Amino acid sequence: MTSASSPPPQVPAPSGTRLRLADQPRERRTARKIDGAWWPRSYDLAAELPGLLAGLPRAWGRISSVLVHGDIWLDCPERVDVAGQAVHVGRRDSPTASDTVCLLAPGRGRWDLLVVPPGTAGAEAGRLMEQAVTQGA
Repeated sequence: MTSASSPPPQVPAPSGTRLRLADQPRERRTARKIDGAWWPRSYDLAAELPGLLAGLPRAWGRISSVLVHGDIWLDCPERVDVAGQAVHVGRRDSPTASDTVCLLAPGRGRWDLLVVPPGTAGAEAGRLMEQAVTQGA
């Protein structure tokens, strides 16, 4: 599923958030499966999610639900409070989506981000993030 409203070009993320977004909507690239890349500092979703959501373009709207791979994230909560609003966290166990996070905004769309493992070396993380935004992973 793709968004009816496309994301704007890459925007700077808040200080400390390691996020890269594709500068063209996936509708224009038929092979695109990934809308960007996120390199969290840990697998603590409750600690990492607020920074990720704060770094997203306003045009994406309020993210109400996040889908993550259940085996990867430590102590994955069902809800995370972000800026005073609850964000539902769903788990999925699909082996094809273990390295992605899916963001859902009602009436706005769905965006999929590659998750670069927190322990990845800087150069390799940069390469993976660049590949995700230029080739759609």
